[in-house]
Amino acid sequence: MAVQRMLKFVTLGKETPEKRPATLRSEDFHEIYRQFAEQKAAEQASRCSQCGVPYCQAHCPLSNNIPDWLRLTAEGRLQEAYELSQSTNTFPEICGRICPQDRLCEGNCVIEQSGHGTVTIGAVEKYLTDLAWENGWVAPIKPGADRTESVGIIGAGPGGLAAADVLRRAGVQVTVYDRYDRAGGLMTYGIPGFKLEKPVVMQRIDQLEAAGVQFVLNCRVGEDLSFDAIRGRHDAVLIATGVYKARDIQAPGVGLPGIVKALDYLTVSNKKSFGDEVEAFDNGTLNAMGKRVVVIGGGDTAMDCLRTAIRQGATSVKCLYRRDKANMPGSQRETQNAEEEGVEFVWLTAPKGFTGGDSVEGVLVQRMRLGAPDVTGRQMPEIIEDADYVEPADLVIQALGFEPEELPKLWGVPELAVTRWGTIKADFRTHVTSLPGVYAAGDIVRGASLVVWAIRDGREAADQILAYLAQSASVAAE
Repeated sequence: MAVQRMLKFVTLGKETPEKRPATLRSEDFHEIYRQFAEQKAAEQASRCSQCGVPYCQAHCPLSNNIPDWLRLTAEGRLQEAYELSQSTNTFPEICGRICPQDRLCEGNCVIEQSGHGTVTIGAVEKYLTDLAWENGWVAPIKPGADRTESVGIIGAGPGGLAAADVLRRAGVQVTVYDRYDRAGGLMTYGIPGFKLEKPVVMQRIDQLEAAGVQFVLNCRVGEDLSFDAIRGRHDAVLIATGVYKARDIQAPGVGLPGIVKALDYLTVSNKKSFGDEVEAFDNGTLNAMGKRVVVIGGGDTAMDCLRTAIRQGATSVKCLYRRDKANMPGSQRETQNAEEEGVEFVWLTAPKGFTGGDSVEGVLVQRMRLGAPDVTGRQMPEIIEDADYVEPADLVIQALGFEPEELPKLWGVPELAVTRWGTIKADFRTHVTSLPGVYAAGDIVRGASLVVWAIRDGREAADQILAYLAQSASVAAE
């Protein structure tokens, strides 16, 4: 059957081979979907104006050569397009799925700025890399020669894994330590599977393992293994732990059962998707099924919680945010997705307290208005007096962002310098910390940020570590 006759069944990005019409054979649908996806990717890529000043590339933290791999895609040179995208990005299939392109490359596309709709850069990037995995274009990591130097990386999130990739390709022995039972950090346990399918993350981890990267999982540094012990095992250490300490609400009733932290909720949901036995999900503690859910916060993590609760079968899902929609810190695209899926946003509201007995029964909500702008130019929310009300709730999820843990105290290394925000003090160019041979990258330096920034930092830190190892070897040889 001709592709054109079947297009009514398929919409790129909406329908997948798992959602094929019942009357169509699986193998036929897969072939039609493949042809249609290739056609749409070429169409979108051909819309790139190849402008003299590629603002898309300038606004990509990795400086991906977007115009050139779009041109190659439009010409049908798909393997070359993938290889070019891979040359600056360790995980293009992940960035294609979860980067907030509306704030980065796509939001700065010249065509978008002229009012004609952006080139869907993220969708093309995702398509290219998925195609690369299917066709065996993703080459195994094969160092030219093994080296004796070793590097310990604390944290198996995007920054740590990106660094491991660069170091292992250079032949360095790499060991990654992580607190969780699976590598991937927030990519594995903090981002829902409907946004980032877990096999997509696991295939990269498998690639690193096959290349000889060692993973020490279920390892809490400072408890199961000391920081000094890790330093003693390796020639250099990279700290890429991310920031995991949740910001708490300070309000009456906040300790009631049923008021939970966003990362706890998302982690349990993701563990369940792996097929794990998770008591907190099975007993209903961290399961939204049949519950009135209220999420407090306006960032991307809040959107992840809202959309997860919808999929778990909540009877209602509401988001409280103290500013208006125009001032949401998260992606506008994510907000739109949540609205389309049935989430109700209650703008200009903030929690004042919580009601309930044995468990939470409601959120005492105070209404807000936007007042004068602060030093950043952003309008500050102000309380409207005598306008409080109670929002019924069986499950309240706090999604107010993350802060760094007190690593010098937890690890027993007071000489590890931190900033007044608690992030590790490291040179933003060299990623060097106050400790010799110790580097830091990603959110633990920047504060809570994007996966793509962590990838960039991890790659840069790895390059600096390679230079440090070379210098150390040169000194030793003298």
